Amino acid sequence: MLHGRESEIEAVTRLLDSARDGVSGALVIRGEPGIGKTALLDEIASRSDMPVLRGLGIESEAELPFSSLHLLFHPVLAEHLPALPEPQRQALEGAFGLAAGPPADRMLVGLAVLTLLSCIAERTPVLCIIDDAQWLDRPSAEALLFAARRLGAEDVVMLFGVRTGDVPFPAPGLPDLHLTGLSVEAAAALVDEHDGDLAPEVRGRVLAEAGGNPLALMELPAALRTADTTGVLPLTSRLQLAFHAQALRLSGPTRALLLVAAADDTGDLAVVLSAAADLGADVEHLAPAEQAGLIHVTGQHLTFRHPLVRAAVYQGAPLDQRLRAHRALATAVAEPDRRAWHLASAATSPDAHVAAELARTAALALTRKGYAAAAAAYERASQLAEDADQRTLLLAGAAEAAMEAGQLTRAQTLAERALPRVQLPSTRLTLVRVLATAAVSRGDLHEAHALLLAEAARRAEDDPREAVAVMVEVLQTTWFANDSRLATADSAQLDRLRLPEDDPAWPVLTLQRWLTALTLDRATERPPDLPKVIARAAESRADEVRDLLITSGVALMGGLDQQALELATLVSAEARAQGRVGVLPSALYYATAAQTFLGRYRDAMATAAEALDIAETTGQDHWASVAAGTQAYLLAIRGDEDNCRRLASQALAHAGGAHRATWALGMLELGYGRAQEALDQLMTLYHDNAQHLLPVERSLPDLVEAAVRLGDHDLAAEALARFEPLARRAPEPAIEAVVHRCRALLTPGDDAFHRALTIHERDSRGFEHARTRLLYGEWLRRTRRKAEAREQLAAALETFDDIGARPWADRAHSELVAGGAATTTRRDPGVLALLTPQELQVVTLAAQGLSNRDIAAQMFLSPRTVGHHLYRAYPKLGVASRGELAAVVQKSS
Repeated sequence: MLHGRESEIEAVTRLLDSARDGVSGALVIRGEPGIGKTALLDEIASRSDMPVLRGLGIESEAELPFSSLHLLFHPVLAEHLPALPEPQRQALEGAFGLAAGPPADRMLVGLAVLTLLSCIAERTPVLCIIDDAQWLDRPSAEALLFAARRLGAEDVVMLFGVRTGDVPFPAPGLPDLHLTGLSVEAAAALVDEHDGDLAPEVRGRVLAEAGGNPLALMELPAALRTADTTGVLPLTSRLQLAFHAQALRLSGPTRALLLVAAADDTGDLAVVLSAAADLGADVEHLAPAEQAGLIHVTGQHLTFRHPLVRAAVYQGAPLDQRLRAHRALATAVAEPDRRAWHLASAATSPDAHVAAELARTAALALTRKGYAAAAAAYERASQLAEDADQRTLLLAGAAEAAMEAGQLTRAQTLAERALPRVQLPSTRLTLVRVLATAAVSRGDLHEAHALLLAEAARRAEDDPREAVAVMVEVLQTTWFANDSRLATADSAQLDRLRLPEDDPAWPVLTLQRWLTALTLDRATERPPDLPKVIARAAESRADEVRDLLITSGVALMGGLDQQALELATLVSAEARAQGRVGVLPSALYYATAAQTFLGRYRDAMATAAEALDIAETTGQDHWASVAAGTQAYLLAIRGDEDNCRRLASQALAHAGGAHRATWALGMLELGYGRAQEALDQLMTLYHDNAQHLLPVERSLPDLVEAAVRLGDHDLAAEALARFEPLARRAPEPAIEAVVHRCRALLTPGDDAFHRALTIHERDSRGFEHARTRLLYGEWLRRTRRKAEAREQLAAALETFDDIGARPWADRAHSELVAGGAATTTRRDPGVLALLTPQELQVVTLAAQGLSNRDIAAQMFLSPRTVGHHLYRAYPKLGVASRGELAAVVQKSS
């Protein structure tokens, strides 16, 4: 019987009821060792009428990538794996070692898990329980958490049991339930149930010492009957002593068998018995351990009653016995990975053979994206390697793998150990990149810049092409550090690099020099044939995602918004096809920026929402902030004040999105006619040191308008003078038209406004074109030319209504009424404006003919959640079937 957990059971029951109603959910149940997490999960499983999938984190397998995931899904793989989309099926097969193939991105495996759960739950809701989640191997944990955060309409409940005080198990985005000690009444009932004949003084001591911990309430009575417990020990130590005392009462062969099981903990009875035979134990020695309640044997599977039993058995054994157990297991296990780790655990001195086995294990883990496992294997291999150079190479491999696993502090420590001894230039570059990445993660952009720039200088003489590649990373740190001293150093280094114009890296070097000149405010024009240079740079670095995205950014700086969009879209498509989810937030940001500048606001909103979602899911704070700031800007145009301010606040919490958030807030105030508040926001950007950043540059016309409205023509003229070099650098019609609009604001007249409107016609980006019409109409009305004013204002109103720019449309409508127009019929922005960003993206893809499975794969959702979004979208759009979507989308676009 489970005592004192009624409220916790009620909370989980609500989750299960929601799943039956089509709303999935997840919960992380945390608590100290012995607090009753497993008992609670067992009780929930026994009460549930849902099919239950049970998984378990196993400490000894924490370095074996995807082992926990395979344990969870092994019973259902044969039935459901073939139904997965091909890339997802291949990802899981590769992760589980069921088939050879290219390594899959960890998030593609997560998507496969989500789809697999959806398939399993097609007939009935499913309860998925993962106990001891703190010991999940990292790739399994990432995949399961990815799926848990994206649950929607799959009819799935996921419960994670996590022991606090051991290995951390961060689960951002998931709710927590913290188990505390039992109440006095519940604790007393539990003690009486298990030991009803305790002497009063022992019973009182148990209740006092256990602190409501159920495991302690059950285990301490035996220890307190026979031991001197006048001293107070930490709870876990006290429990371990109790467990070890039980084991010490068993015979030597039984203790040896328990030690073998504790050293491996695979649960494979055949392996345990085979290894135990080398230590003088046999199957007959299982019974005493079972009778003592230390282990359970079910079929061919052996488990310890509680992880603390295993810990006590292993830690209480002398070192020589632990080494013998690992040597025996190395002989007994069939899997090369486990054999290598047991050999390493048994080694007490350098061993080239074991080091080579661990290195092979690490390389295999890398192909399965098991970066944490690879880092651990490489590091242990470096300790066992006999050759000094080999030790350095293995340490470098460990550092790089730890960096990929997100263990940046560990990666930094490993790289610092290896760097002084490195010989190969390629290995040195790897270590420098690790140290630079760690520095960036700490916010120390200057240190990262110094490391990378020094490496670029070192490469300049022997391999200038490689130096150009390193300078890509150098310039990224400079761009975000906003320090002209760094840009000056970059410029000097770039000047020392010499490449012929027919060299594949020459276009990249050309773009780097121009980007540096922009940072130093030296460039007022773009290089000749910039579109061709960008195309050549993209072609020469087609396999380097960072270079392609930087090239897309340079295209934006040159006003080549369409070319920037094409590059970012290419990277996004390839990232989706290859399952490289970690790349998507940055690629989607560049696509969003280009779509925004092109005036494709509806597309930009959907793209920004996806970028924010994936960035948050993958823990990429910088890109999450940037995406939030961009989405806030788009919401500002719509006039959605509450959501704009919410996302702007999120973006302002991180330096990456601060400029975009500030621009968004300025645009929000300007749209609502609050000129002073708008100017206050925009002046923050105006005085910023980073005048080369896109939000700072592109917000200048908004500042001009706000300043003119407040009568500060000097400030408006200064802002226009800053903006005009951008027009020379990016001679695109859309930018040139805005320059003439700003001039018309400072010196109003028909010629200036007509010039702006004529250029808009050559590249009509609806919102900016309508803003020019609005300003012209306002001026015409003030000069009493009401008929002409109404013509411009009516055109502006129509466009604003079409794109859903509500505050701007309201301004145009108010001006029309003030100008004597008859009652004006407002246009509906279209039914697509009724959809959420995710619904819009689903509908758009469905209108293109994609199936629910294809949409799910592209958006990293389950097919059932895609179906749920379509179900909600149909009544909003006034359609009854998928076949009607294309016409609705085409009409509203």
